[in-house]
Amino acid sequence: MSDILKSLIEIVGERGVSNAPEEIWYYSRDPGVLTPRKPDYVVAPKTTEQVQKIVQLACREKIPVVPMGNGMSLTGLVIPLKGGIVLDMKRMNQILEVNSKARYAVLEGGTSQGVLKAHLQEHYPHLRHSLPDAPPATTIAANVALHGQGRLTNQYGFNSDMVTGMEIVLPTGEVCKIGSPSLGPYWFSKGPTLPDLSGLFLGWLGTTGIITKVGLKLFPNKKIRDVELFVTDRVELIPDILYKLTHLEMLEDINVWFQPKPLMFLGNFHVTIYFTGDTDEEIAFKRKMVWDTLQEFIDAKDGGFMAVQYMKGMLLEMPQRAIADFADVPKGGGFEYSGPITIVEHFPQYAAKVVELAKKYDVLYASSARMISGGLCMMFSISFAFNRNDPAMMTRVKHALDEATAFALDMGGIPWKPNFMEQKMTMQKMEPGALKLMQMIKKNLDPQGIMNPGNWEVNS
Repeated sequence: MSDILKSLIEIVGERGVSNAPEEIWYYSRDPGVLTPRKPDYVVAPKTTEQVQKIVQLACREKIPVVPMGNGMSLTGLVIPLKGGIVLDMKRMNQILEVNSKARYAVLEGGTSQGVLKAHLQEHYPHLRHSLPDAPPATTIAANVALHGQGRLTNQYGFNSDMVTGMEIVLPTGEVCKIGSPSLGPYWFSKGPTLPDLSGLFLGWLGTTGIITKVGLKLFPNKKIRDVELFVTDRVELIPDILYKLTHLEMLEDINVWFQPKPLMFLGNFHVTIYFTGDTDEEIAFKRKMVWDTLQEFIDAKDGGFMAVQYMKGMLLEMPQRAIADFADVPKGGGFEYSGPITIVEHFPQYAAKVVELAKKYDVLYASSARMISGGLCMMFSISFAFNRNDPAMMTRVKHALDEATAFALDMGGIPWKPNFMEQKMTMQKMEPGALKLMQMIKKNLDPQGIMNPGNWEVNS
């Protein structure tokens, strides 16, 4: 162990390595309900070359490596299930390039959402990126690696769809570039018309390689951003409402949410509708289109628009800090969610299941659904809050989330950011040919089995 520590210090310097008990404690957990597991070392590299040398050392010594962004996913994806090295990427936080005409940025693997947002606001105010509803310290590479979703998901798909190229350190220590940067200096495409190799790394939760650089699409930052809030108490109408809204093909983001507290929200389903424009006339036109498309529900007295003045600032905030407030409703500072990706028609069944699970396990719920790719599917969030000082409550939340995942799989959904138990449930449900292909990919990319072991363990 002392030889490993010495070798790590030689690679990154003494200030970039720790096995101190207090730091090992911190890196053994995340904000969710899963049991902590201690790493042996925490290492914070500053360059791709240092990452490469760390992985080569780990490969020789068969030491697990867990790449970490900011550890905010809540589902244990960076908990070191089998010890080893937690590779904290946050010192690799440089914005390497912004091509404003081609609308892409190139970033190091530890660059945070907040750093990119601030950089664009200061230097390129006409550009923006798809910002997730996560703390600003959340890293971009980690977000795309787990198929994150954000404010532009309804228009353009998952944040991983917005990747334009990657530099990867493979589990063997080799370095490769994916997409257009493999052929030249420009980071404008991760795949077409080349074979799209990005799928070997996106969604694999750090089990097939470490993203050290990522190219990201940027989008026009319109001068005006506005919001409307439509409310109905008839859950069976939600799929039709969403279909009509997405048919407009002009909305930035669409979210549906329901929760029992505060009481003014109980029994209602709220559709938050975001749209942007460069002129007041454009905003007025889009608002009229939204109102006109939902007029039939108003005429039938099945719903109506809610005044948003008193909560408009909160709704337009990016990211929304109010989401984290849910964690403190039971006075305990914690929440976790299951987020299956599913078809919009299933919203009523999922909504009923949320209420059923909350009652069965005596926990507080809040639920939302975000439209993806113009209504092709939705991310349905099943959230439960808990008190961190109440182990029994945390256990109930865990059981409720496991049951929610089982329900999603039975409904034909795909678990989003699944923890290691949910991954096993998913693989048990998976078609054998697909599972065999995953096994082949994992075995060839990570022959020593060192990359974030315990996650997507298709060989066990």
